[in-house]
Amino acid sequence: MGICGILSSGFNPLQEVASKRLFVVSLGSLEIPFTNHMLIVALTALLLMVLIPLAIRRGIRVPRGFGSVIETICVFLREDVARPFLKDDTDRYIGVLWSLFFFILGLNLMGLVPLDRFVWLVTQKEHNHIVGAPTANIWVTGALAGFAFMLFHLAGIRQKGLGKYLATLSPKVPWPLMPFMFVMELLSSFVRLFSLAIRLFANILAGHILLGVLLGFILMFKTFMVAGASIFATMLMSLLEIFVAFLQAYIFTFLTTIFIGFAISEDH
Repeated sequence: MGICGILSSGFNPLQEVASKRLFVVSLGSLEIPFTNHMLIVALTALLLMVLIPLAIRRGIRVPRGFGSVIETICVFLREDVARPFLKDDTDRYIGVLWSLFFFILGLNLMGLVPLDRFVWLVTQKEHNHIVGAPTANIWVTGALAGFAFMLFHLAGIRQKGLGKYLATLSPKVPWPLMPFMFVMELLSSFVRLFSLAIRLFANILAGHILLGVLLGFILMFKTFMVAGASIFATMLMSLLEIFVAFLQAYIFTFLTTIFIGFAISEDH
């Protein structure tokens, strides 16, 4: 009865994470749909370009408030996440790792912000198609994973050269096994690509669907007791989703750091 009852009552928990087209950009014969997820990605990038420089602006020796939080996260990522794996190359890659962490974190958190309500307060018009969690879209997480995939391979090529890097894809085994091991190692690098994309996508998607189902109980039962319990459970799950937003950004950055360390290591 649970989810079936919710669906039969006209509520679809996937509606909150579905990609919705806002308008179409025409480039000659090519038409590119601009979706709500693309809007959230653009807004997140814009906010980060404004907020991060303000938080770490020069001239302040002891940052406070938001600046102190940003500095603490940056120091943690550099010293406790990157340096154990990248060692002397930490400073070379830490900038892109910081950017990756804050960008994914921003996308995760923006997916929890009811932007349609803010737009309604300004325009007094309903815009239910604006909200959406970009990291609950496999194409978005796939693009992020693809960037990480190219990053750790290019890091290995830059460190060792193309020929030597390709040679390290096959461990030291008897020569008849080398072609087989080379193919297996090459496939494993693509497994890393898919694992990065699917892990982030699945965790964010599951959380938003669960929130949608909890709120859907209100429409299904239509009683004050169920509504109160549903709202309370939704508040608790929203706090958990904030934790998951930080956790998934950390995991994605942590795994990317490990893969870069594998690629540039002479022992790999």
